[in-house]
Amino acid sequence: MGYRGRFAPSPTGPLHFGSLVAAAASWLDARAAGGEWLLRMEDLDTPRCVPGAADDILRTLEACGLTWDGAVEWQSRRVEAYQAALKCLVKEGRVYPCGCTRKEVAEGAEEGRYPGTCRGGLRTGRTARAWRLRVRSGVVSFEDRVQGRQEQEVERACGDFVLLRADGIFAYQLAVVVDDAWQGVTDVVRGADLLSSTPRQMVLQEALGVGTPRYLHVPVAANGAGEKLSKQTRARGAGG
Repeated sequence: MGYRGRFAPSPTGPLHFGSLVAAAASWLDARAAGGEWLLRMEDLDTPRCVPGAADDILRTLEACGLTWDGAVEWQSRRVEAYQAALKCLVKEGRVYPCGCTRKEVAEGAEEGRYPGTCRGGLRTGRTARAWRLRVRSGVVSFEDRVQGRQEQEVERACGDFVLLRADGIFAYQLAVVVDDAWQGVTDVVRGADLLSSTPRQMVLQEALGVGTPRYLHVPVAANGAGEKLSKQTRARGAGG
């Protein structure tokens, strides 16, 4: 298979400069390789999506000459695929239901790591609120095309992570792995702020029996205070 990259923004606001840098890096890498560049809207988290933001993102990309191949894919239309993936993981015993509240998780977390409270089964009187991947011990490693060799013990770094949230929305980690495999993505180029989540996605790829793309994490754009340009730091839209 030839090169196939993708850009997957969330329509939670206009495309700011930091995201545009990541989009340009991904597009340039794809075009330099003579490959395809796909566009996917990560609009699963509907409460955070802003009306009109997706159209604004598309206009900004077009205005910058970042043209994509094929139709735009929308995660909100792929829920059945995520359900099928979760069902497969349930059958294989790779996931388990979690009855912990957000407060309980925060209070019991050990340096950001879920302590596995529900790993052995739901406590008496509890019902499933979320579903978590049963992470196995061991080091996950990969060679990033810019950042070099990366290693992480996912079990120690974050523990068993959520695949289906308590509000019924599928988590980013599951959706991105399922969609990258479905679209045949060979190369993922994105911001270095997502570098630490890559091992989680690789663990999930192994659990689902799908391939792992090549990864390239570019440095993130920052403001004068050294903060990553993002909606949280009130970065302005790149469109004006």
